[in-house]
Amino acid sequence: MTDTTSNTPVDSSTADRARESELGIVARFLKATELDTRMLGMVGALLVIWVGLHVVSSVRLGVNPFEFDSRTFLTPRNLWNLSVQTSAVTIMAAGMVLVIVMRNIDLSVGSAEGLIGVVMGFAQVHFLVRMVGLQLGNPWIWIVALAIGLALGLLIGAFQGYIIAYLEVPAFIVTLGGLLVWRGAAWWVASGQTIAPLDATFQLMGGGPAGSIGARWSWIVGIVACLAVMFMLLNGRVQRKRFRFPLRPIWAETFLGAVTCLVIMGAIWLANSYPWPVGIVNRYAAANNITVPEGGLFIAHGIAIPVLMAVAVGLIMTFIAKRTRFGRYVFAIGGNPEAANLAGINTRWVTMKVFMIMGVLATIAAAISSARQNSSTNALGTLDELLVIAAAVIGGTSLAGGSGTVLGAMLGALLMQSLQSGMVLLGIDSPLQSIVVGAVLVVAVWLDTVYRKRV
Repeated sequence: MTDTTSNTPVDSSTADRARESELGIVARFLKATELDTRMLGMVGALLVIWVGLHVVSSVRLGVNPFEFDSRTFLTPRNLWNLSVQTSAVTIMAAGMVLVIVMRNIDLSVGSAEGLIGVVMGFAQVHFLVRMVGLQLGNPWIWIVALAIGLALGLLIGAFQGYIIAYLEVPAFIVTLGGLLVWRGAAWWVASGQTIAPLDATFQLMGGGPAGSIGARWSWIVGIVACLAVMFMLLNGRVQRKRFRFPLRPIWAETFLGAVTCLVIMGAIWLANSYPWPVGIVNRYAAANNITVPEGGLFIAHGIAIPVLMAVAVGLIMTFIAKRTRFGRYVFAIGGNPEAANLAGINTRWVTMKVFMIMGVLATIAAAISSARQNSSTNALGTLDELLVIAAAVIGGTSLAGGSGTVLGAMLGALLMQSLQSGMVLLGIDSPLQSIVVGAVLVVAVWLDTVYRKRV
């Protein structure tokens, strides 16, 4: 008995090594690092799009692509603005993953974003200042306005979720109705007018020189993020040993940690390479009695606050999807609703909570979008629902339900926004931009169908 058990691991490990030797170098690398090939494909497609747009914009301007002219695509200024522009869609795409995973859809997120943005703007400009009597600059203005927005977003999500889950009206119909209702309500609240200016502290959520954390804090955030990555890799290895799961090779763990930290610190360096505009720097220097040197004063933007908000939402939503019972229930319902119901999962309540989360994320997106414009209009969030759904689908979330990742949706949002930003930089007309976005969405769904047939 003892000899048999002692020989079994040796035989199995020998067989595993024999099977691994039959694999190619790339296959062995992917198996050791456990990287998702679909995610690698998305990163590769994103890099190809970036390089392609940079080359085309350079040729169009008649400059050398390797000189990285400030008017081309791959410049700190453009990539920094791209990260800010992507933040709102990224946040809503993180919630749309759970909605689509459960075989539902939410066509109302753009209209809900518009209504919530208008209500928050009305609360700041009219209700809290003119009716309540708070003075501009009062720290309670942005807090109360944001709280009102969160309550409204939660209410909208709960209302739609209740109709879908308990009254059993299809999500497509409910949210299509919401698309029309909330957009009409936004126009009614704003009376078709622009509500501005917004509270100065509230505006920080929109980015800009004041809405960034600067070079020093950006490096601190990067160092903390790298330490967190190392801790997660180490903790994951400890947990695998504890439950006797297969371990990644040491070199694979080191490679993953090094590449991730390199990407993080590269992003920090890029954010710190984009300086404040000259006019703002001169006003800042005059207000703080700083002498501007002959070559000019360089003050880095650093990471924008909306980007930090988007990253925080992504991490929280990933934790919810992968590490909580609620997240497991969502994927179980999407995989097989009947089996999940028979297993004792309260599918109705879970569905309602998913739409409530979507409402909260729409509020955060509305705060970023309106703060970035320093105004609220009834047109806020128009067609954002299409970008959000496209980002989730391009990121690998299956419309058939049961599978999807938050990180994939965030990369999908970045890819979509890169296309739009690049086309604007190239001066492509808006109708052609819509054609390209629609074509990319169809191709992404087709590739997803092909991939699932092969799996």
